Amino acid sequence: MIIVDRLLAQRAEEGRPVRVGMIGAGFMAKGIANQIVNSVPGMVLAAIANRTLSRAAECYRIAGIEAPRSVSSVQALDAAIESGTPAITDDPLLLCAAGRLDCLVDVTGAVEHGAQVTMAAIAQGKHVVSMNAELDGTVGPILKRHADAAGVIFTGSDGDQPGVQLNLWRFVKSIGLTPLVCGNIKGLQDPYRTPTTQASFAAKWGQDPQMVTSFADGTKISFEQAIVANATGMTVSRRGMIGADHPGHVDDLTKIYDIDLLRSLGGIVDYVVGAKPAPGVYVIATHDDPKQRHYLNLYKLGEGPLYSFYTPYHLCHFEVPLSVARVVLAGDAVIQPIAGPRVEVVATAKRDLEAGEIIDGLGGYMTYGQCETAEITRAEDLLPMGLAEGCRLKRPLKKDTVLTRADVEIPAGRLVDRLRAEQDAAFPPAPANDERALRLAAAGAD
Repeated sequence: MIIVDRLLAQRAEEGRPVRVGMIGAGFMAKGIANQIVNSVPGMVLAAIANRTLSRAAECYRIAGIEAPRSVSSVQALDAAIESGTPAITDDPLLLCAAGRLDCLVDVTGAVEHGAQVTMAAIAQGKHVVSMNAELDGTVGPILKRHADAAGVIFTGSDGDQPGVQLNLWRFVKSIGLTPLVCGNIKGLQDPYRTPTTQASFAAKWGQDPQMVTSFADGTKISFEQAIVANATGMTVSRRGMIGADHPGHVDDLTKIYDIDLLRSLGGIVDYVVGAKPAPGVYVIATHDDPKQRHYLNLYKLGEGPLYSFYTPYHLCHFEVPLSVARVVLAGDAVIQPIAGPRVEVVATAKRDLEAGEIIDGLGGYMTYGQCETAEITRAEDLLPMGLAEGCRLKRPLKKDTVLTRADVEIPAGRLVDRLRAEQDAAFPPAPANDERALRLAAAGAD
C-alpha cells in the first residue's frame, strides 16, 4: 500500500488513470464498483460485463453513475472508454478484446464461464485479477502458465482471505521466519448446509443463497486454502484439513500444532472455527536463530518454537483496486500457483445420491468440497469439485462418499475439462515410490 497509493496518485496527477473492466455484477461486484468510482483516485471502472445487462447498470447506479453506455461491439466499447463514458455490455468477450483496458477483474465465481473469459483475456494480452477461487483451485496452475507465456499476470486478489494470507506469509518470510501454517478463521462449518438453510441469511445481506451455502458447507474455504497451498508449496495434513474448534485467541494455536509434523510436511494450510479475532487469517511460523528468538520473546511473541502472526480482518471489495494497481503499476501478483497443484478440492456427497442425478452447482444440495493432496487426488482419480457441476451420476453413492471420475459422466465440450487435461499433462504426479507422497497418503488415511 505504501507503494501503490503513490503510484495511483501519480497516475491521477498525470490524467492517466488505470482503466479497469469488471466481469460480473453481483453482491461483491457492486462493492467493487462503488469503491473504484468513489474512493480510488488514479483508477476508473471503464466497463462492466454481465449476462443480465440491467444488473451491470445497477452496479454503476449504486456508485452514483446513472447513464452508462450500452455497447455491443469492441469498437463501440473502445470509443466509450476513450471518451470517458462508463460502458456496459452483456458480452464479456468485448472486454477481453478492448484495446483501452489495462486489467480485467473476474467477480463471477463460475468455473466454466470464468475459464472462458480468463483464457480469452489472456489471449488478448489482458491482466486478470480474479476473485474466482473456484476456478483458480481447479485449473489455476495451467492458467498461470498460459498467462506467463502471454506476458500478462493472472492473480488472485487482496481482500479475499487467500490474498490476505499470502500478504502475511510474504511479510513473515521477509523478516526471516519460516511459515509452517497458513490458516483461515471461520465462524461456521457445516458440510450439510443448503440454499434452503441459508436462505434467510442470504436475503438479509442481499447475497446469492448458493454462494452463501458454499461458505457455510466448507466448499469455499477449501478452494481458498487450496490456492494458498498452491502458492506457497504447503500441503494438508489430512483430508478436509484439521479444522479444529478453537474458541480462544489465535495466538493460542502455537500450543496446538505439532512443529515436528509441520516441518515434516513442509508446512500446511488449515482453518479453525470460532477463534478470535475474527474474521481473519493467521500464519504460524518458526525461527531457527536463537538470537532472533530472544528478540521475538522481548517483542511479546513468546518463547517459541512457534510464533503467531495474524490479520484480524479481510476487507474483500475494498482491497480489490489495490490488487489491480499492484498488477498494472508494479507487475506484482497477489497470489498465484508456483508450479503444479499441491492441494485439490474434491467433490463429496452431501446426501445419498442416486444414479442418473445431475450434480448441481457449488453451494447446492448435492455435494460439498474438501481439500485433499494432489498426489492422492491423482492416485485415486478423485473428482475435482470444480468439474462436478453438470456431471451425471452413473451409480448411487452414500452420503460423505468422495466422488471419483469413474462415478460420473462428464459433460462434453467444456473448456475447463480441456484445461484440466492440459494441466494434468503439464504437471505429472509424484512417482509412486516418492517418500513424501507416501507420507501424505498415510496422513490422508488417518
